[in-house]
This record gives sequence, structure tokens and C-alpha cells, in this order.
Amino acid sequence: MNPFIRTPAPANPPDAQDAVQPLPVTGIILAGGAGRRMGGADKGWLDWQGKPLIERAVAILHGDCTDIVISANRNMDRYAQWGYRVVSDPTADFQGPLMGLVAGMHAATQAWVASIPVDSPCLPQDIVRRMWQVKGGHDLVVVRSADHWHAVICLCRRDLLVDLQRYLDGGGRRAQGWFRDLSFAGLT
Repeated sequence: MNPFIRTPAPANPPDAQDAVQPLPVTGIILAGGAGRRMGGADKGWLDWQGKPLIERAVAILHGDCTDIVISANRNMDRYAQWGYRVVSDPTADFQGPLMGLVAGMHAATQAWVASIPVDSPCLPQDIVRRMWQVKGGHDLVVVRSADHWHAVICLCRRDLLVDLQRYLDGGGRRAQGWFRDLSFAGLT
């Protein structure tokens, strides 16, 4: 067990038969932003309810993903203390969250990846399972709120990396733009 993950023990531990198995999904935490709206702070280390945001992101993915990759562009050694693989963007100039998704997809060990931004601590604990349940025959599930798509809160086949790279190579940077021409399911 990772000593840096503090999760309370359940009041009534489930039997081995009742334990929920992780999905065949690599979880990707997008923690590589420049933090421009937060004075340049590394968002993963900002405090939320007495703990760093990275701790909540790990907790969201930990039970439902086979493994986790942290995509960060600074404080790499500090993120590595969580015991997960840490990767950085292929470019050093903070070109947006899709670059972090590319880095995470390259490092993924599973055929499916689920990504979440490090600064989304209010995501439901079962967000990965919810996306998995609605994917049907689609290669991509994107989360949608009442007013817009959250394209980096997604579940997708790792082989969509080719499409994503083509979008980025063509100059695309908007997260909402890369999946518009793909067959995808939405989760609200």
C-alpha cells in the first residue's frame, strides 16, 4: 500500500468476493498546467480541505484504475513520492492540457485511459466507473456539465493517441476541439 495515500478503512470491510476490481484503465492526473490564473502556482500542491489537490486526484482514480500516471511539468520528484509514474509534456512551454494527455497516453499500460485535472477535487469518487458504464461501443466518453464539455475529464481508448497527435500537429490546442469529429458518448 502506498504510504502517501491516506484513505479511511471502511466501517465494514467487504468480503473478498464483494471487493470491486479495478477496471482495465490507466488513470492520468493532469497536473502540468502553468497555473496562470493562480499566480503561477503548481496546482497539485495547493491546499484543499487541509490536503494537497494531488491527494484528492489520486484518491479519485486509485480504486477504479489499474495504474496511475501523473502528468506534471515541475516538481517531478515531489510528485514521484506518490509512487506512480510521472511524465511531462513533450514540449516545455505549457501548451495546454492536451499535451499532458498525450504524455499520459504514451505512458499508459492499459488499452483505456481516464484523465482528470488535478484541480477538480469535487469530481465524484466513481467518475471512472460512471464513464465506463456509458461508453457502450464508443471509443471516447467526455463529461459534460450543464453549460459546457469538460474534454479533459474523459475516458478513451489509448489508440486515440494517433488522432489526438494529428489534431495537435495541425495546430489544435482547444481541448473541446479534438473530439468533435469522433464518435463519443457524453456523461452528464
